[in-house]
Amino acid sequence: MSSLDFKKKGYMGIFVSYYRPHWKLFALDMACALGISLVDLAFPLVSRWAMQALLPERLFQSFFAVMLILILAYVGKAGLSFVVTYWGHLLGVRIESDIRQDLFSHMQTLSFSFYDKNRTGHLMSRVTGDLFEITELAHHGPEDLFLSVVTLLGAFGVMLTIRWELALAVFAVVPVLAAFSMVQRRRMMSASAQVKQKLAGINGELESSISGMRTAKAFANEAAEKDKFDRSNSHFRSAKREYYKSMAVYFSGLEFALGIMPVLVIAYGGFLIMAGKMDFIALTTFTLYVTTFVSPIRRLSNFIELFMQGMAGFQRFVELMRVSPDIEDAPDAQDLGADGPVRGEIAAEDITFRYEPQSPPVLEHVSLHIRPGETVAVVGPSGGGKSTLCQLIPRFYDVTGGRILLDGQDVRSLTQHSLRSNIGIVQQDVFLFAGTIYDNIRYGRPGANEEEIFQAARRAEIYDDIMEMPHGFQTYVGERGVMLSGGQKQRISIARIFLKNPPILILDEATSALDSVTETRIQSAFDELAKGRTTLIIAHRLSTIRSASRIIVIDGCGIKEEGTHAQLMEQNGAYAALCRAQKAQS
Repeated sequence: MSSLDFKKKGYMGIFVSYYRPHWKLFALDMACALGISLVDLAFPLVSRWAMQALLPERLFQSFFAVMLILILAYVGKAGLSFVVTYWGHLLGVRIESDIRQDLFSHMQTLSFSFYDKNRTGHLMSRVTGDLFEITELAHHGPEDLFLSVVTLLGAFGVMLTIRWELALAVFAVVPVLAAFSMVQRRRMMSASAQVKQKLAGINGELESSISGMRTAKAFANEAAEKDKFDRSNSHFRSAKREYYKSMAVYFSGLEFALGIMPVLVIAYGGFLIMAGKMDFIALTTFTLYVTTFVSPIRRLSNFIELFMQGMAGFQRFVELMRVSPDIEDAPDAQDLGADGPVRGEIAAEDITFRYEPQSPPVLEHVSLHIRPGETVAVVGPSGGGKSTLCQLIPRFYDVTGGRILLDGQDVRSLTQHSLRSNIGIVQQDVFLFAGTIYDNIRYGRPGANEEEIFQAARRAEIYDDIMEMPHGFQTYVGERGVMLSGGQKQRISIARIFLKNPPILILDEATSALDSVTETRIQSAFDELAKGRTTLIIAHRLSTIRSASRIIVIDGCGIKEEGTHAQLMEQNGAYAALCRAQKAQS
């Protein structure tokens, strides 16, 4: 279902829809649950008949035959319980898997702006903790509800046949208990939602602290990190306390109601025996049914707790699924390159961009044309919009005014997959996955063979470094590539682009975090990478862009200067001032 489908349906409609692909397993679970209920309902009735009809008539053979049938019935009940426990839990796991798959797939469609505003730990809480409780509800919820209703109705029906006045006295407690449960249900639901939010806060702090552990240690701020986590943990503890308080009120009231039922039966039943309207066997049978009657009420109480926790998690899941991506393919979107090879011509026509409707523009009335195969460098002050321009071309964000064309086609009229498949991006902050070097290079083109990966490493001038490592291409790089140097990480990212082989290349301050020696070594790899491709270079270090065919100076107001290095130096404007400032610092 799309985010629009999730918006149209209610929570229960969405929840039920996840059972449809597994309806056969669900039907088996419910059928076995029905069998379990029938065995429980039959035992007191059969016992009463055996005591009233068989024993007084000394039909001992028939009595023991009936007892054998009851034993076989409970053997069958054990088998049904196995099916309910095993296959019922598998049903819950399958539904959990479907929900997690939908959630992860949906998160893949969400735009950069969504991840700008949401913490990783909060999102992980929804994918892990919330879904576990949804699984428990998916399995036990319908089963507990079904068993309880069947057993309650069956027990009440039999109790009416034994002594209707006594049955009504017992059943009179049920409406009071139901009203009490509804009131407490709302309180527990609210408290459970608070627990979910606070737990997400703990996960957020934990994710942030672990990711920034090296920074915390470098600043000797372990105590400050502990204080932040302790505050989140304290908020969670307070929310949990309120939840357990609501739950304690509910269960104490439930225990009183369930405990008073046998007392009512014995008291009223004793009165009926004294009046000669009931015998001891009937009262004993009735008492057995009270036990049968109480059991599903307890099961219902457990169901209410399970429902509160599971639905709180499910509502958080649905809220996330209802978030629409800021950037979506147009209904008639075309694949880039469908009409022929991608030439790599880029045109920005009077574009304006702001991150929020009320925020000041990052770019305003910027126009730019890049010919196929041309290398263009973009420089300017920090915050001038250079990196933002790079993110608009592959549609990580959409322009708020004007348009960007690629080979004459508005990027908004192209499919995102085809657009980004034809653009290679190397950034300053290289992200490597926690895996091997081989896997990280292959990420550029998952279907590449071993020789292609080796060749990409050679072209990125990282092959020799890799072969000197203890495990070669199977060397583990650590979280975010922490076990490699900055230069090695950058060259692995370059190898990924060589493997991807896109016609358009964007280098977004790709060497600014490296030392001059490493930068010089990597620059030759970049020169090799840029051959035959339309290349856009964003750089702070102006020494790396002198070979560009054109240099553009940009700030928040647009393009201030444009030309070759020699032309811009001759103009003695903003670019020349930047060059002099960097030369003075070196």
